[in-house]
Amino acid sequence: MRRIIAANSNCYHGFSIEQAIDGIRRAGFHYIELTATKGWTEHVFPNMPFERLLAVQDALKAANLTPFAMSGHCNLMDPTRAADFEHNMRLAAFFGCAYIVSSIGEAHLKDQAVADIATVAARVAELVPQLETYGLTLVLETHGHDHGTGAILADVVRRVGSPRVRINYDTANVIFYGGVDPVTDFAACVADVGYLHLKDKAGKLTEWNFPALGEGSVDFPRIFDVLAKADNRSPLSVEIEFTQAGLKDLAEVDEAMLQSARYLKAQGFTL
Repeated sequence: MRRIIAANSNCYHGFSIEQAIDGIRRAGFHYIELTATKGWTEHVFPNMPFERLLAVQDALKAANLTPFAMSGHCNLMDPTRAADFEHNMRLAAFFGCAYIVSSIGEAHLKDQAVADIATVAARVAELVPQLETYGLTLVLETHGHDHGTGAILADVVRRVGSPRVRINYDTANVIFYGGVDPVTDFAACVADVGYLHLKDKAGKLTEWNFPALGEGSVDFPRIFDVLAKADNRSPLSVEIEFTQAGLKDLAEVDEAMLQSARYLKAQGFTL
C-alpha cells in the first residue's frame, strides 16, 4: 500500500521540534506534519524569527523528512482570527506543505463559537481563494462536540463544494468528542475524506487516553479496508497524545513512535 505515511510533530507536545524530528526520523518515517497550534504546540509559528524557521528547514532536510502538512488550527468562525489563519497558510506554503489542518473551532483553547452548518460552510468557502493562492488543501478535523463526527463535516465539505476543502478524519476524536463508532462513521463519509489522523483510543469514552497505535480500541484494519475499497489515497498522519497524567520522559514518546511505526508496517504499509 503506497501512500504518504507521516508522523505528527504534535506527538512531541512539550518537547522541541528538534527532538520531534529526531524521534520521527529514527522511527523510520519520511514525512512529517508540522504543528503550529497556538497555545498548545508551537513547533513552528508565524512569529518565529526567519533564521529560526530556516534552521527548522535545515534540520528537516538533514533528517530526510518532508514537511507535507501543517497543523495550523484557528477558530475559522472568528473574524478576528482571519489574519492569523492566513499567516498559518503562508507558513505552510513556506515549508512546501500541500495540506493545512484545522478544526472549525479553536483546538485546545477555550472556544465559545457555535454556528449552524450553512454559516460554517459559507465561512469556509471564503477561504478557497487563499487556499488556491498558497496551493493548499484545507482538511477540516473531526474535533469538538459541534463538529466531532465525519457525518457533520461531510455536510460542511459538500456545501463548500471545492476540492480544496476536505475532511481530516481523526479516528479517536470521533469517539472522544462525537461518541460514534469510527468504522461506521468513516464509511459514511469516506468520499469526502482527504486526510487522516491515525490516533488510537483507550480507556473510557471521554477519557483523554490516546496511546501508540495498536494499544487502544480503534479497529484500524477495518478503517484501512474502507480506505482500500473506496480507492481513497489520502495521507495518513500518526498522532499520539498519551494521557492527562503526562509523560515520564522523551524516551516514552520515542518508544510510542517506534511502536506505531512497527504497527503500520505489520499492516502492510511502507513508511
